[in-house]
Amino acid sequence: MRWNRAAEEAIAKVPFFIRRRVKKKVEQDAESRGSAEVTLENIRTVQQNFLKNMEDDIKGYQLENCFGASGCPNRIPTGNNFIGTLEEKLRSRDLKTFLKSRVDGPLKFHHEFRVSVSDCPNACSRPQVADLGIVAAVHPTLGEAECSRCGVCAETCIERAVTMTPEMSVPKIDFDRCLFCGHCIRACPTETLVRGREGFRIMIGGKLGRRPRLASEIPRIFSKEETFRLIDLTLDFYFEQNTKGERFGEILERVGIQEMEQFLTNTSSHSNSSPIFR
Repeated sequence: MRWNRAAEEAIAKVPFFIRRRVKKKVEQDAESRGSAEVTLENIRTVQQNFLKNMEDDIKGYQLENCFGASGCPNRIPTGNNFIGTLEEKLRSRDLKTFLKSRVDGPLKFHHEFRVSVSDCPNACSRPQVADLGIVAAVHPTLGEAECSRCGVCAETCIERAVTMTPEMSVPKIDFDRCLFCGHCIRACPTETLVRGREGFRIMIGGKLGRRPRLASEIPRIFSKEETFRLIDLTLDFYFEQNTKGERFGEILERVGIQEMEQFLTNTSSHSNSSPIFR
């Protein structure tokens, strides 16, 4: 639907974590009035409804993902319907009911548990400031094909994590610098570099607001199955430690991230499933 300039300027001022939801409601309001263009009046109407009935629109969680699936060349494929499965998992935990049991007063959008998924390390959906950030990743590894020593892999890596000199028979990767984007793999003409472990990097406890906090990363690449198990464990810890509906980052600052790490390790090791950390 077409938006006039005043409406576009107004929607740009809406906080990014609810902008998509607000935009959808504004367009629905315009359609209900038979309008072919969104105006400032539509935005003001929705704004007033939001302020009066905010709790009705709260799900208890917010799930944001990038536009990688729309054709982004940097995208690392995450498998079939990853976002849909993740949404169902979050819905099944009934976070709204839980938050209502912890928050003194009506729920607001800043109480919701925020999950952000990015299909590459460019992180357009800002997983670093979400309660739970999920970033697609692929570990480059040496295959069986002989290296041509062309050096394209090193030229491609903007992190300067790949070294290839005329004296070397194969490239060397500095995994302390590598962001597991897969660019060097795609650039390699001989398939000397191939896809190793694939999955996701996991970040926890990010937030904006009065006291912003960058998320802490759990070091390693998790498979899709491990990622969903880790999400369950993370929510278990969040439920256990949350006292007033505070953000996950505030919980980690209060109890210490070591407490979270110990919880994940102990729970994983006592599970009948294979351990997440190995």
